[in-house]
Amino acid sequence: MYNNHMDKEKIRLTDPNVSPTEEVLKDAPGESYNAYTTFVDGLSNIDLEQIWQYYPCFCGKAWMARGSYKWTTPRGANKEKNIYWLSAWDGYFSIAVWFKEMNRMEILKANVSEETKQIIRTAKIFGPKMQTFPVEFNVRTTEQLADVYELIRWKKKLEA
Repeated sequence: MYNNHMDKEKIRLTDPNVSPTEEVLKDAPGESYNAYTTFVDGLSNIDLEQIWQYYPCFCGKAWMARGSYKWTTPRGANKEKNIYWLSAWDGYFSIAVWFKEMNRMEILKANVSEETKQIIRTAKIFGPKMQTFPVEFNVRTTEQLADVYELIRWKKKLEA
């Protein structure tokens, strides 16, 4: 489910002039397109919106999708929070859900596989002040999506 793809595989969707339309996406993740469409179809059930953008400073310079959760506070303020980052690679798409280090032990209570819990336990910390870590899934099949959705639900409720 997880690996350090940056060293081994090729990121897709690198042309800034070619937007990630449905036709383009059918080719980008290869055999994982069915899992991708299932994932996107499920976003409305968890109140998320996915937005594609080209990132020239990202390692590999590519189109990435940001999953956002938007809500209005009781006082009427509009809020938005990044929930996940998605990128297309040869044969799969990668979904990274970033958490604050202070929430690591809490997230281990999530209803996810032991493999995902091991990823949570061993994920590398980034940032000197606001310490965060990614839980990254290299999705090839729809069976992998249960853990992704579960961690998305946790991310929504843990951090405002």
